[in-house]
Amino acid sequence: MNICVFGASSSIIDKSYIEQVESLGRKMAKRGHGLVYGAGASGLMGAVARGVYEQKGEIVGVVPDFFEDEDMGVDGMIFKNCTELIKTDTMRERKRIMEERADAFVIVPGGIGTFEEFFEIFTLKQLERHNKAIAIFNVNGYYDAMLNMLDTAVEEKFLREACRLLYKVFDNDDEVLDYIEGYKAPKINVFEMRNIEKE
Repeated sequence: MNICVFGASSSIIDKSYIEQVESLGRKMAKRGHGLVYGAGASGLMGAVARGVYEQKGEIVGVVPDFFEDEDMGVDGMIFKNCTELIKTDTMRERKRIMEERADAFVIVPGGIGTFEEFFEIFTLKQLERHNKAIAIFNVNGYYDAMLNMLDTAVEEKFLREACRLLYKVFDNDDEVLDYIEGYKAPKINVFEMRNIEKE
């Protein structure tokens, strides 16, 4: 299957993040999965791509044309070994293509762009626009604060309890892939979610 990985482009993060996400990429390819992602060569985007490439996996990179502008300061930041490189006019088109080409999503640590990508696919799943697996790879407990925020949203009744069924959290890359490979899409209607208890 094709797994879309959303994550950081920053190259100044701690090496432990890089190592764990490279390992994820290697294991994805070893298990026969391809990568769909934002085509970056640095940070965790580059790490997962290098891992997949090392094991001769398929890599689909999707990048807006303006990222190659010299004014963006990202010249040379596109991973050069993508099996397929798709260029788009806008960020919205980029996300749409990644969402359509993916059979599952993995969220690794990242910044504002990664947060936005996670919350969009989370929202779309709640609204039944897709029913694909969403796995959060919580490397070094990076997402603990975000998960606490979601817990608060449930406690304060801004988010329904059953929304917790729409994603799973892991701190181990093998468990991430086991979940995706064994995923059975839940039959959840957004209007009935209030009646569903947490597993």
